[in-house]
Parts: sequence; structure tokens; C-alpha cells
Amino acid sequence: MTQRHDIRFLLNGREVTVPDVGASQTLLDFLRLDRRMTGTKEGCAEGDCGACTVLVGRLGPEGLSYAPVNACIRFLASVDGCHVVTIEHLSGPDGRLHPVQQAMVDHHGSQCGFCTPGFVMSLYALWMAVPEPTETQVETALQGNLCRCTGYAPIIRAAVAVSRYGSPAADHLNTERARVTAQLTALRDGVRVVTGPADDLAILPADVDDLASALLEYPDATLIAGATDVGLWVTKFLRPIGPAIFLGHLDALKAVQVDGDALHIGAGASYSECQDAIADHFPHLAPYWDRIAGWQVRNMGTVGGNIANGSPIGDTPPVLIALGAEITLRRGDVRRVLPLETFFIDYGKQDRAAGEFVESIRVPLPAEGQIDAAYKISKRRDEDISSVAAGISVTRDGDTIADVRIAFGGMAATPKRAAQAEAALRGAVWSEGAFEQAAQALAQDFAPLSDWRASADYRMLAAQNLLRRFFLEQDDATTAPVQLATA
Repeated sequence: MTQRHDIRFLLNGREVTVPDVGASQTLLDFLRLDRRMTGTKEGCAEGDCGACTVLVGRLGPEGLSYAPVNACIRFLASVDGCHVVTIEHLSGPDGRLHPVQQAMVDHHGSQCGFCTPGFVMSLYALWMAVPEPTETQVETALQGNLCRCTGYAPIIRAAVAVSRYGSPAADHLNTERARVTAQLTALRDGVRVVTGPADDLAILPADVDDLASALLEYPDATLIAGATDVGLWVTKFLRPIGPAIFLGHLDALKAVQVDGDALHIGAGASYSECQDAIADHFPHLAPYWDRIAGWQVRNMGTVGGNIANGSPIGDTPPVLIALGAEITLRRGDVRRVLPLETFFIDYGKQDRAAGEFVESIRVPLPAEGQIDAAYKISKRRDEDISSVAAGISVTRDGDTIADVRIAFGGMAATPKRAAQAEAALRGAVWSEGAFEQAAQALAQDFAPLSDWRASADYRMLAAQNLLRRFFLEQDDATTAPVQLATA
């Protein structure tokens, strides 16, 4: 197979070719150390503070799109074929401030200024997508940006006022869209990229079949989709990750579509790329989805990666298990399908063989009489790891609970169904007493641990209260089922 040994992308207004890019080299280090573009700041180095926010544009099936991402945990190899836009690209050739920057100045949205470039880049992406956002949309867009001195009120006022300073239609990301699209198209040569030193090798497969082949060649390779987890292995734990196989560029792994009675999600689809389909078909998950990390992380992190890393506190496994999701695993040309709940064997151990990867997720669409809910308990409402996450799905037949699926994260070494609580409800009459029995049965299902996020007693009480809340949030048995908001 033809191979290329460098990374090629657009950086602001020019094409860049970088040879020998190691798997662990971050985009932020490249910008600041190699290119001396120090407007992009390093704060937390874990994708939480947003000081390193840049825009990454990529060509997809629907054309060129841009998204804010965290450069600190975005690996340089992953931007092959992309357009990277930094804060230095915003000001015009005459030195005039960009409309977003001018709004921040006029509304006093900056004091020490360290966080300001990241805020500007997030607001830039929002302004391009929603020229006149509501305060709620601004707050959601800024979940991944932290300010320690200015406070958020003037920043929000600036964001709401940006449209008075200019129109996105006149912005160079729109006026130059045809040229950038042509340049990115020319960069797509359809070959496998292998770059970097032998002990830090970065591999970008040509397509999904090549991904399957590459993983057979390198069965112990680190698979990297969004790097929202693996990025911290490098920046916080200084762990070697090479050889690493990147898959975030593979469009075939990003497909999200309804097929028959289920929503099929490609394992490489980011949370943001899934968001509309999730909201359309599982409206109870829409507010829950907005509480998964911040906007930058949702633009990078993938549902497949959240499943594959096997974390007991991953946001998506509990709610997907409750919905009866299945995953497809692939090794070479061989595929197998298994219920998501059986994929998790023990802490850090999943039912995945060497050379095998998660290819897709299948989520059955809700049936008649099905009532679904998703809850997340965390120290902060936004951009925080869950102490307890829960997915609940109950199917009613009149006054009888015909079927039930309850799954929790943060209560055991793996995301796990509450078998005893389910048994207490299945076949029971819909009543407060039945849910109280199910809440008490959780003590037979789980023996949670205490850690810095929550004590064992708190976790158990919170889980029990979520079952009680689920019952209380429903209309009486004569009303139609309702879709629930999250905690």
C-alpha cells in the first residue's frame, strides 16, 4: 500500500507540511513551540479550561465545517487534511479587531486576558453557527471555557451583542470557503499515513478496511478517536502511546442514521455529530447530552471511544444500556455483535480481543408505552465527571410495568444493570410502593466505593432517590408517557 510520511494541513492562511510527527505530539505544543504562535494558551492541559481553544475545519459528507476544540489534548497527527484556525487569524490585514474581539473589548469581557483568546475562539464558532444567540446558547457554548477574574456576565453580554459588530457572511471563513474547500480536497490523497519515530509511531489508515488491517499489523496499538481520554495519558501521566492508530478522520465511522427500528451510530462520530439525531429520537437524552463535558470536548470525544475505554463513570454507557444498545466489534473482516452491557467485564477489562475495535453502536428506537429517563449527578452541573449516572427505561402496559431496564455508572467497577431493582419492578403495578421496593433493592445490586467524587453512602442514596424521582416525575397512569429531563 502507498504510504505518506508527513502531516499536511492548513494553518490559518497557509499550507503546512510537517515530517516525522510523533503520535504524542500535541497541536498546542506545535503552535506554541514550533510556530511561536503564543496567542493559544496552555492552562490546564486536560481539556477543561478552554484557554487553548482553536477551530478545526474538516471536509465531511456535507461539506466543510468548523468546530472549537482543545489544542492541548488534540494530537498534531489528527489534523492531517484539516484547516486549523487560531486567534492570530481573526484580526484583519489592517489590524482591526474581529467583531467578536471588539465586542469583548466594548463589554469589558477581559481583565488579565489569559483566558480571553479561548473565549473569543468559542464565541467565534458560536457566532458563525448562530449569529444572534440566546443567553442559554451562549452559556452552553462556553461550558468548556473558564474565567477566574472577569466573571461571565460581561462575556455573555459581549456574545449576545456580536451581531451588531458584523455579519458572519462577511467573515473570511465564509468568504474563503470555496478556496479552503479546494485546498483541503487537494490534500486528500487517500493513502495511509505513517509518521514519527519507531517508538512513537502515528498511523492514519486510508479507510475503515485499512484501519482493520493496520490493527492486525499493530494489535497492541493505541486507538485514538477524539483523544479526550488518551490526551491526558500524555499531558498528565507522561505515558507513551505509540504506536497509535488515529481514526477521527474516517468518514465511514461517523455515519449516524436510522435503519429500521434503530439508530445506528458510527464509533467515530463525536458527541456533537450525534447530537441532532439523539435529540430527535431520544429527546430525554438532549439535556443529558449537553452535560457531557464542554463544547470543545463534545466536538472531539466519541460515543465509541466512551464505550471502548471501559470507564465505570463514562457518561454514555449507562443510558445506552438502559435503552438496550448493542455494539458491533470488528477484527479484520470478521464482525460480531453483542449487547453493550456484556462488553464490560471488570474494571479496565472489556470483551475486546487484540486487533478488534468497536465499529458501531445500535440503539433501538423507543417502543409504544416506553418511558425513558437519564440522570447525571456531579459536583458541577456542567463540564464535570459524574459521581452517579443512571439510565432508566420502563415499558408500561396499562397499570402494569411490563418491562424495565435500569443501569448505573459510578456504582460499580463497570457500568452495570440493577438486576434486583429491575426484578422488583417487572410485572408490578405502577405505584410509589413498587419504586420504593426497587430503591431498597439497589443495596443488593451495588456496593459502591468512596472516592474524592462521592462517598459510598452518598452514591447509594443518590441512586435510590433517582428511582423515586423517576416515579414522581411521571404523570398518573392515565396520561401518555413523557420524556424526562436530566438531573
